[in-house]
Order: sequence, then C-alpha cells, then structure tokens
Amino acid sequence: MKKFIIILLLCMLVIPKNAFAIGESAEAITVMDMDSGRVLYSKNQNSKKLIASITKIMTAIVAIESGKINDIVKVDDSVLKSYGSGIYIKPGEEISLLDLVYGLMLRSGNDAAVMIATYVSGNVEDFVKSMNSKAKKIGMKNTEFFNPHGLDEESENKSSSYDMALLMSYAMQNDIFKQVVGTKSHKVTTNKNSYVWKNKNKLLFTYEYTTGGKTGFTERARRTLVTSASKNNLNITVVTLNDPSDFKEHKDAYEYVFENYTKYRILNKDTFNVKNNKFDGNLYIKNDYYYAIKENEKDKFVINVKLEKNKHNIKNNVAGVAQVSFDNRVIHEEKIYLEQKESSNKKGFFAKILGWFKW
Repeated sequence: MKKFIIILLLCMLVIPKNAFAIGESAEAITVMDMDSGRVLYSKNQNSKKLIASITKIMTAIVAIESGKINDIVKVDDSVLKSYGSGIYIKPGEEISLLDLVYGLMLRSGNDAAVMIATYVSGNVEDFVKSMNSKAKKIGMKNTEFFNPHGLDEESENKSSSYDMALLMSYAMQNDIFKQVVGTKSHKVTTNKNSYVWKNKNKLLFTYEYTTGGKTGFTERARRTLVTSASKNNLNITVVTLNDPSDFKEHKDAYEYVFENYTKYRILNKDTFNVKNNKFDGNLYIKNDYYYAIKENEKDKFVINVKLEKNKHNIKNNVAGVAQVSFDNRVIHEEKIYLEQKESSNKKGFFAKILGWFKW
C-alpha cells in the first residue's frame, strides 16, 4: 500500500509538457493572434494601467500615417524640454521624420517623440488628440493618452494589455511600421551628426521568430513590453504590464502558442459554395478567413449563411453574409457577392451599332 501511494504522488508531481503557466510574474498580460484578434491567453486584460514608453507605438503609427513620413524635419527648441531616454538630437539638425520614428522605436527617444508631435500636428496637444482619436477607431476602450512619450510624472498615459495588443495588431499591418520595429540597428547621418541606434528589444537578438516590439519603463509603471513573433503562419503579439521577467515571459508564451495552436482556414474563397435558387448568378466571397485554434477545437465552428430574401434588395452585388461562430460566439462576417450572369439574348455594344445600319 505504501509503495502505491508513493507512486501516485510522484505521478501527480509530473507536470504535462504544455501545462506551464504563462505570465505568472506579470500584473497584466494578453497573448493575441494578430490576424483574427483572438485572445489566446490573458490575465487582467482590461485593467487600466500606466504603460510608459509602449505609448510610442501609437506615436509611431500616427506619424507614419500622417503622410509626412519622408519629410525633412528641422529640430527646434522643443526638444530641450525632453528628459529621460533620448536620441540626443540638437536644435538646428535636419533629419527625416522616418529617422525620428526609428529613434523613437529603437532607442525610445523622448526627444524624438516631442519633435514628431510638434512637426506632425504643430504642437503636442493636437498630436495627442490624434492619438486618442486613433485609439477610438481601433477599438481601444480602456486607453487615454496625455503625451506622446509615456513619461508619467506630470501626466499619465493609461491603457490595458488587451488594448495595446489591439494597437500592435493594427500597427503591424503597416509595412513601414513593421520594417522599423523589426530593425536591429539603424544608422543616421544628419547635417550635423551621425548616429547608430541599436534596438532595445532583446528578443530580436535572442528569439529567432521575433518580428518587432517596444520596451517601456518608468519608476511608477515598472517594466512594460509589447512584442510580436511569427511562425508557421501564426502572427502573435504579447503584451505585459508591470512584469519584472517580461522577456522570458514573452518567449515562453510564444513557445506555448506555436506548439499548441495552428492557423486553420475556416472560409476558403476558392471552394466557397452555396446552393442558390433565388438569384441568377453564382455566389462567392472575396477573402479567405483564418483562425488560430487547438486541435480539439475544430468542432466548435458553425458557419451560418444569411442571404437577402428579395433580389431587388441587393446593392453593390452584396447578396448576404457568411457568419462564422466559434464556441457559440460570432467572430467574423464575410460578405457574399452575386456574380451577375450576362443574358444570352443581350447584344454586344458593336453588334448593336451594326444593327443600326441596313445593308
């Protein structure tokens, strides 16, 4: 009997390979599939907290989308008010807005943040309004920005790990942003100085699947980190707030996701087929739809096709939607289009012209 008890206890101590905890040291964490927006793991994902320099993800994307990214910026005295981490640009230097974004994201330059805001919007206050406007458009419900850099002695930028994952997912769709945050080092020459900036995101140098990210730290917010990684067609972002072991936590989260999740094609535009007795023409969709799931989650999908009841209600060839539900929750709607068939008794344009003449 004693031997049996000992063996049983030993078996209970064996931890399954895929059962380790994620984000144990983080105050808040969100692990998100950037393509579908599915949250694969979270803790306190909607808690509103100080975010420090991961603020600069929003600063960067607003600058990139401003239409001024290739402009040459003449640095003014506004940078003299900057403190903390910087790229140490001086008044009178001429530098492209794109290079300022590199300095912002690789070296977390607070002076770059101030100069970007001043140049793009004329002043910091109006730039912050653009940051908050963009946050609302993305769906960041627990976010409020008061400055473009994340310093929190005078004003406090707050967000949630979920909102920051939404922001990173949005920003990584932009090719310029993706190029910047995935750069390990960047060399810049201005009219006065030359700089070489090395990225502070350690995962770019230690984890081969890393595609980007932004570090952050203040005494009040502590360590904040946003990173992204891609493997086997999975594009994932991890956000941690107040996490002393952030880089390790991020790597562990990626390893868990890449080992346990697969991106499945739920809607296939090439094989999409709906029996159509109502309309004169084929029904089709324009896009594939993918979702990251575990092997045992395949039977949780339901696809519900909803078509217009009256063909006269069809506008812009949209005949309905394919509604995808997962685990009894609607996660996606894809428009269904009607391919209009050319009537066989209709004459072509040139045939009509020829018909006007009698031979």
